[in-house]
Amino acid sequence: MKLSYKYRLYPNRRQNEALGEMLYWFCQLYNAGLQQRIEAYRRRAVSLTYKTQADELKLLRTEVPELGNYSFSAEQQVLRRLNKTFTAFFGRVKRGAKAGFPRFKASARFHAADFRFGDGLTMKSGHRLSILGVSGLVKVKWHRDWPKDATCGSAIITRQAGKWSVVFQLDVPDVHSVVGPETVGVDAGLSALVATSDGALVERPRWTKTAAKGLRKRQRAVSRSRKPNLRSKRRKKAKERLAAYSRRVANRRADYLHKLAASIVARYDRIAVEELNIQGLARSMLAKDVLDAAWGQLMSLIAYKAERAGKLMVKVDPRGTSQECPCCGARVEKTLADRVHRCPDCGLVEDRDVAAANVVEFRAFGHNRFRPGSGLRTPSRRGAAELVREAVGF
Repeated sequence: MKLSYKYRLYPNRRQNEALGEMLYWFCQLYNAGLQQRIEAYRRRAVSLTYKTQADELKLLRTEVPELGNYSFSAEQQVLRRLNKTFTAFFGRVKRGAKAGFPRFKASARFHAADFRFGDGLTMKSGHRLSILGVSGLVKVKWHRDWPKDATCGSAIITRQAGKWSVVFQLDVPDVHSVVGPETVGVDAGLSALVATSDGALVERPRWTKTAAKGLRKRQRAVSRSRKPNLRSKRRKKAKERLAAYSRRVANRRADYLHKLAASIVARYDRIAVEELNIQGLARSMLAKDVLDAAWGQLMSLIAYKAERAGKLMVKVDPRGTSQECPCCGARVEKTLADRVHRCPDCGLVEDRDVAAANVVEFRAFGHNRFRPGSGLRTPSRRGAAELVREAVGF
């Protein structure tokens, strides 16, 4: 199993400039490789491969001395990154999707560098990083230890809103799965972020709406600022404040979802979720709310936390889960405005999202608390306040 462990870096002023310079030259290498591919096809109808460009890297490092200051394997990773963009491009063309030809990157938006751990990036005593091309040892905030028996194959240096981090890619032994009897169905929604089949409703924190006022203020400050010149850095500072504010909103969302996913995985042994087409929903009239809810991020967190704990997550077909009665299976048509499920056949009255969560559970495991003869204990209904309090720790 692969895990990613992220740690904050605290470089000094000189190291900060050196890291920025490193990303600048990696960006130049990426753009040069893209230009070479374009020209080769335009002039000779030749499609260059990663191997062709990697074979020329040694010569390029001698012609451009700045590239010779950094890790050779890290620069190979830049070319692999370019190759992946072309592979994805040709894949989209083959599928008939919107092609999206690879584009040149601005150095201000080139924020990551891949390293092989131990080659160009090594860990020294005192949990400090040695990075080829950066003088001295970079301080790392080591807030947690690696899992036992973990091995690190690669590491990524990232820059987000002016802050530096390192992400270690760890390989850990697979956890032996011992799946217990506790099952649950999880329905993701907009009025309630999560509804579980045992009756819990977690209200969706409206991160975007809460942050809208501060976001508008900082966006207007950027728009009022003139483009940077030699005498003024006002626009650059305004953009940095906007990026930092957006990062804080994203961090709050991620923290909340991590705790909620951990709470669900800790409570249940087998978890059923809907296999939602989030990209399709993000192109609908509900796009802003769907992206704010971050369903995809929540489901991926539940998946990896369940795998790490040796538990099971099952994805089911989401079609018709909100239109089906969890008790008798009859189809009960509802609009988005109908928030209560009322079945005319069996008389069941239940919250719409909770009913859908029970349908999800039945499709995955063949039982739920409404179907007779399931042999399950009847779970106690848990309120939203209790679940949120356990999830986010207050």
